[in-house]
Amino acid sequence: MTHSNGQSKSDELNRQAKDVFIRTFGEVTLPVIEKAQGATITDVDGKSYLDFSSGQMCATLGHQHPRIVDAVTKAARKVMHTFSGMFTPDVIALGQRLVDLLPAPLRKVTLLSTGGESTEAAIKMAKKATGKWEIVSLADSFHGSTWGAASSTFIASRRSGYGPVVPGTYALPAPQCYRCPLNLTFPSCDYACARVGFDLIDRQTVGELAALIAEPVQGGAGMVEPPPGYLTVLKDLCRERGMLFVLDEAQTGLGRVGQLWGFEQDGAVPDIVAVSKTLGGGIPLAAMATTAAIEETCFEKGFFFYTSHMNEALPSAVGLAVLDTIVEEKLVEAAHDKGSYLKKGLLALKDKHEIIGDVRGRGLLLGVDFVRDRVSKKPAEAEAERISKACLDRGLFMSPIRQRGRYYVWRVAPPMTITFSEIDRALDIIDTSIRELR
Repeated sequence: MTHSNGQSKSDELNRQAKDVFIRTFGEVTLPVIEKAQGATITDVDGKSYLDFSSGQMCATLGHQHPRIVDAVTKAARKVMHTFSGMFTPDVIALGQRLVDLLPAPLRKVTLLSTGGESTEAAIKMAKKATGKWEIVSLADSFHGSTWGAASSTFIASRRSGYGPVVPGTYALPAPQCYRCPLNLTFPSCDYACARVGFDLIDRQTVGELAALIAEPVQGGAGMVEPPPGYLTVLKDLCRERGMLFVLDEAQTGLGRVGQLWGFEQDGAVPDIVAVSKTLGGGIPLAAMATTAAIEETCFEKGFFFYTSHMNEALPSAVGLAVLDTIVEEKLVEAAHDKGSYLKKGLLALKDKHEIIGDVRGRGLLLGVDFVRDRVSKKPAEAEAERISKACLDRGLFMSPIRQRGRYYVWRVAPPMTITFSEIDRALDIIDTSIRELR
């Protein structure tokens, strides 16, 4: 719908929003959404889009899934909020379900609101358990915006301009096989990025290495999928140094990669795991889990982590509905099969269009890397931006991850309930949009 002044309703509302909202992640102007259902979002002007981002990857089951709506409605009629030290039956049930879905020895859990909180809690627990304070993460990692999590976030643009970070945070080279920081090739490299990285850490540490925290697939790094066996090597390198092995499964957990957990591919069970986006079905919900031994050590040492929205009743009811639906509708298997189908389609587009340099990822967590040419692998930023805009105009929302001069990558993460026909429609829109540009 266009007003007499030439502006759509979305344009006018975005103008109002710009007047009052702090721009916390750059200048972004997207359609203003009025309703959502399944994999489709509809703006205030009545235009519909396939949402291949699942919101912020949190609408695991798609938007407005009936099980989620029902869980919210029922919980709102019973209890929405309690004192953080009080439990409700749904809170206890969700804790038990999570423990049942995690491999041994992960048997203790706490429920939180966001991914940043869960990684913050994980880092604090690792420090308290070991009595040490140095934390290692990966280059281009993203673990949250609270200060401990942000200090272990090594995307350059996320760190500069805010003053000193928490002391004792170090970065390893990212396991980026497409743009290897060491100019090597897997498997002949023998995981040199991890081994050389830890060799440098050994020269910097003051003997207080507490833990390493890593994402099984690095979303913010441009959808970096480590090579098989990488997480096992990382865990072994941690063990050699008496460090805890912590994984951030915000994007990879609960089926999105075609397995229940991102670490399953390597069998590298962490000492502490943070879970968030995929747990709440669009409602703020996160969790942090660890072993009984680590929990006991931390309790004896007086571990403290407290928020006003821990172990909340309403989100827990939603979390139970999410887990029930994932199991009953076999969505882990669906993510594997539909992800394979989607990846095959994207690889076919790569064969047709030189601007697609790489397609990577697992399940329904994929990356499409746009390049000027396949030799230099320099990002085709302006062209990719136009392709993204053309896709949006045709009714497909793709979420780009970009670092100026380094990469421009689509994070392709539709809901696990996406249909094959919706995948075909998205692939056709992408093909048409690229052909129009070229």
